[in-house]
Amino acid sequence: MACIVPPPMCPTEDLGSENFQRLAKQLQCYRPPKLIDEMEENIEHGITEEPSCVTIRERRAAVLICIFEGPEGELRVILTRRSMNLASHPGDVALPGGKMEESDEDESATALREAMEEIGLNSSLVQVVAKLEFFLSQHSLTVIPVIGLVSRIEDFKPLLNTDEVDAIFDVPLEMFLKKENHRFDEREWKGCKYVVHHFEFESEHGEFLIWGLTASILIRAASVIYRQSPVFQAHLPDFQTLQKALHGVNSNVA
Repeated sequence: MACIVPPPMCPTEDLGSENFQRLAKQLQCYRPPKLIDEMEENIEHGITEEPSCVTIRERRAAVLICIFEGPEGELRVILTRRSMNLASHPGDVALPGGKMEESDEDESATALREAMEEIGLNSSLVQVVAKLEFFLSQHSLTVIPVIGLVSRIEDFKPLLNTDEVDAIFDVPLEMFLKKENHRFDEREWKGCKYVVHHFEFESEHGEFLIWGLTASILIRAASVIYRQSPVFQAHLPDFQTLQKALHGVNSNVA
């Protein structure tokens, strides 16, 4: 089984403000819930009767939750809008990321490589401080969110790969805990009802809709970083929670 290994403790002195340094230390102590690791093992073994490292890597992806401090000291996260020329999810808002390649040492390497390829973010500007528990895409990819901090955001000069990305923008991370500009709708999957979260954001770069997998990941990231739950608790599970539960049941039955 491929393990989710927390990144090693790294120095925080170069992270600028005291708030950013405290955040780095807080996140370096974060550990994904053990239940998630156990559920991941069931899912990976459900992919094939004889799972291999190659098979697991083929079904694994990573995204970079790239956080920096805004003008008022607020935490902001970098997002992209996928190119309309892409075969899957054209025009959707996403975090930089993609599928793991054989040359990638781990999920952090995948996330950093994809960020460089998509938006020109040099890995030397990013300090990886944590990995969240896995998420599942609609295509049953295991997606690992990697949290990276950028203290010198002024040194980042975006260079978009227009084959994959047609826009880059940033939003306040705290918005994913608030009711403002948030809504959800109810859907059904495999006979079970669930909710999909939607966040609307408007900036000088245009209007953006952040929803689905990206919204779920950012809700979780904001909850971990701010140490509080969102105020918009829904009476149904979101798609990620439902998907994990059903995969776990199916794997145990098999």
